[in-house]
Amino acid sequence: MSRAILWFRNDLRLADNPALAAACAVHAEVLPVLIIDPVQHGLSPFGFERSGSFRRRFIHEGIVDLAAALRSKGSALSVRVGGPATSLRQVATLWKADVVHAQRLYGWEEQQQERAVAAELDLQLHAPNTLLLPGDLPFTMDRLPHVFTAFRTQVEKAGPVREVLPEPERITSPAYWGERLPSREDLPYVPYPNDPRGALAFEGGRTAGLARLKHYLWDTRALSSYKQTRNALLGADNSSKFSPWLATGALSAREVWHAVKHYEAEHGANESTYWLVFELLWRDFFQFTAAKHGADLFKRAGIAHRPIQGDHDERRFQSWREGRTGQPFIDANMRELAATGWMSNRGRQNVASYLVHDLGLDWRMGAWWFERMLIDHDACSNWGNWQYVAGVGNDPREGRRFDPERQAGLYDPDGVYARRWS
Repeated sequence: MSRAILWFRNDLRLADNPALAAACAVHAEVLPVLIIDPVQHGLSPFGFERSGSFRRRFIHEGIVDLAAALRSKGSALSVRVGGPATSLRQVATLWKADVVHAQRLYGWEEQQQERAVAAELDLQLHAPNTLLLPGDLPFTMDRLPHVFTAFRTQVEKAGPVREVLPEPERITSPAYWGERLPSREDLPYVPYPNDPRGALAFEGGRTAGLARLKHYLWDTRALSSYKQTRNALLGADNSSKFSPWLATGALSAREVWHAVKHYEAEHGANESTYWLVFELLWRDFFQFTAAKHGADLFKRAGIAHRPIQGDHDERRFQSWREGRTGQPFIDANMRELAATGWMSNRGRQNVASYLVHDLGLDWRMGAWWFERMLIDHDACSNWGNWQYVAGVGNDPREGRRFDPERQAGLYDPDGVYARRWS
């Protein structure tokens, strides 16, 4: 009997899951496995943990929701803790599995995981959680444009986004394949109440992600004004806030695109509906940039190979991360992050600029801190955006400094946001 391991990674969903579809189509039995790699939640090079309570809770919630979905299909999720290659080899040996099916990821660490697994097992990698698939791009990955505008111009002329794959009606697993959920010790976090000042009470998992998609598009029709409101600092519906569910794969980028197209068919297309697709293309651009440049996305000189100044002064870094720089606009954004695990895109650009260009710190300190704190952390987008601001990434300019006082005047002219997080 043919038996396959389905290795869940950042694809915590059953619908539009190419790895799952392939495993169910080819094999008689499927073993759903999710691996928590302690290395990815251990210490960063700057001494703090790579994931904090906000992100860990969101991941836990996503895992529990995925397990319930698998249960409803007659299967079960087995969560293991350890290195992926070792953990998957143990499962394959014990359960006599023939092959491992998994989603392809483009972060350097994730690529190393794939190579380690492929060295020991038959690893079949499937489409990433991108809007456009690599084979549908009008260029090979090594010829990916360096600047987003050139990328967008070319891909918008490419073929349509692929259709969304349905959930399988049933997932057949061995009779004794039992559910194993993570304990609090596997990925520990300190329980916390949602801060009432926060923009949204985020909850991990596909159920919550679909509810957010429905709310933003159909219940409020907030999508129709997205371009006008996306830079606002307060409010649940000023922006889509889909990124946490995209980062964990509870939603797929293709699902969001098709939902937008359905919305446009019913309520009309405008600049705002296009702008959400525009943001999905930015996300694709950083994914493919990571695929092209590998480890350089995480090096100080960046993909531009441009050494920049910046020290590692702990006192200045601590004042930044605790929101005690004395610059109200910067401090308010950092205090929101510290209290909720969320910050607006406008805020992220400003605090990153401040760390690099005003405090003179190594940009990687900020990137690692965002990895720890953000519930929507995605390696490609996070590190790509930090390189962009620091002037060592895709930006054709050498440094993108934002004047915090001018930014506060534009986006918080009455100081309401700063006072909320004072």
